[in-house]
Amino acid sequence: MESLVNRRDQVELRLGLGLGASRWEACRELVAEAIRVGMIPTINSMLVIGLVSLPGMMTGQILQGSFPNAAVTYQIVVLFMSAAATARGLVAVLLVAVLQMAYRRLTSRDHQLRLERLRQVP
Repeated sequence: MESLVNRRDQVELRLGLGLGASRWEACRELVAEAIRVGMIPTINSMLVIGLVSLPGMMTGQILQGSFPNAAVTYQIVVLFMSAAATARGLVAVLLVAVLQMAYRRLTSRDHQLRLERLRQVP
């Protein structure tokens, strides 16, 4: 919502002036940005694994006597599965929320931006 308010001019430019953008095409970039922002915590936690923190599964396998390479490999697989699940959930939630609630509520069927429907939170 904040991006839509801050970049109102760009969205209205795409919607108007005969550029031929539909309301989805005008807002698509904002949706992609919201997905990127939503993935930042997961990616940041992946960056520090092994340097700053030792994940429980990897540490447990090493203490149990497994080879460190195998423990690291399993931990990497688990991290990628977690990141993929986060991304999939984020995309699903954002697309449902944005398409069904925000995007259709804040644009009209005539492809006009309707920010007066947006309530400002103090």
